[in-house]
Amino acid sequence: MAQAAALATLGSFSNGDPIMTELLRNSLDDRIAEPTPALGTLERGEPIQVFAAPPGTPAKPRIARAEGIYMWDTDGRRYVDAGSGPVACNIGYGNRRVLAALQTQAAAAAFANPASFESAANRLFAERLAVAAGPGYERVFVVSGGSEANEAAIKLARQMAVARGEAARWKVVSRQPSYHGGTLGALSVTGDPTAHELFGPLMKPMPKVPAPVTYRIPPGFDQESWAEHCAEVLERTILDEGPETVLAFIQEPVGGLATGALVPHAAYMRRVREICTRHGVMLIHDEVMSGGGRTGAFLSHEHWPDCRPDLVVLAKGAGAGYFPLGVVLAPRDRVAEVASGGGFMHGHTAFGNPLACAVGLAVLDETLDNGLVGNAAEQGGRLRARLDDLMARSPIVGDVRGKGLLLAVELVADKATKTPFPPSAVAGATLARVAMEQGLILYQRRTNAGRDGDWVMVAPPLIATAGEIDMIADGIASAVAETARRLGAA
Repeated sequence: MAQAAALATLGSFSNGDPIMTELLRNSLDDRIAEPTPALGTLERGEPIQVFAAPPGTPAKPRIARAEGIYMWDTDGRRYVDAGSGPVACNIGYGNRRVLAALQTQAAAAAFANPASFESAANRLFAERLAVAAGPGYERVFVVSGGSEANEAAIKLARQMAVARGEAARWKVVSRQPSYHGGTLGALSVTGDPTAHELFGPLMKPMPKVPAPVTYRIPPGFDQESWAEHCAEVLERTILDEGPETVLAFIQEPVGGLATGALVPHAAYMRRVREICTRHGVMLIHDEVMSGGGRTGAFLSHEHWPDCRPDLVVLAKGAGAGYFPLGVVLAPRDRVAEVASGGGFMHGHTAFGNPLACAVGLAVLDETLDNGLVGNAAEQGGRLRARLDDLMARSPIVGDVRGKGLLLAVELVADKATKTPFPPSAVAGATLARVAMEQGLILYQRRTNAGRDGDWVMVAPPLIATAGEIDMIADGIASAVAETARRLGAA
């Protein structure tokens, strides 16, 4: 029955396109109707949801289809995706332009090694992305995701320094907390002490400086003075390490999960650029989550014109969930120095992949042609107002922060003291679970085992309408109220 129901939806999902309908039909799992046992009980090959889950973990619903900001499971239940997956599906699901680009490129050439061929998709994507990013980002290096893109940016910065005769520069300073990827190179600059306790012996330690948080600020500071202090610590760290040894400083201009959509004070951003320039340190902006229009600007550093980075990293929304895609944007002249020194010593099997570039180009065109950057700003303002109202009424919502449609709701046990729930309460995960039970998908994943606090990301696709934003806000209010009840909040 579940399979029949799923098949019945294909005609509407494909808008009557017989070729697309057949492609979707052939892609369905032939065993979609089979009951899914509790995780840990399967004897045959097991998927990622089971890979390391404790025995007896309840199975997740099985996806049947998705369109717009909605997803349906094989039982026919509809969910509203208020997290864009892991803040990636920027243009929603089932986009006809992207699906057509993917199909066309796959039929023409699904793969072409950049060492042997250039693809039109790669060139067009690079040209249009560079225009959207603005002057200073003329070189576009395409990889498969955010972790890989951050590693590529670090390697590129290192080779830029060597090309200029500054081979002593190798240290990459980053913030605590922060997140820049799960591979070992990206993890070495990630500010997550819990992860470093486990994987530290495999990595080269890198210097960390405090993040310019705006909510739970240390005693004796306000937002601006704490921001100035964090900038001063950055400069002092560079001086203590030896400026001639410091290669780069990497930061998320608008935070992701590690800081819950942190928006730094303008004084901090200005000082960071001044400090990096003064000491010859490259500034890398990790816009894996914030880039591509999500914050109401195509690149979120546009909110701080006096903090332009040297390198920009994009992923997530660049491929919008349709294909793995990450990007490094770099200035033409600095890359030319690397090229004259023998070329960029970095690459993976799928770098510059034509399918990825075709999808990236279609996503970019869809974003710009339909004014989705402006919509993110407008609907983000509407959503922020609704969440601020919820914060005023709820006993457990301590803070709402972010820009555009990259927002976060932080949960606390005591609003007066800003005391977080104990890690054992798994407050953020509880809210995400309650929301899912009520048909609303929020993105939540703990950083530092929850020791820095609990929040959920509220980041619907950039196509969301005012009516859908109100529906999401109503759903969050309902889920927060039930979460407060389950956590025993007054």
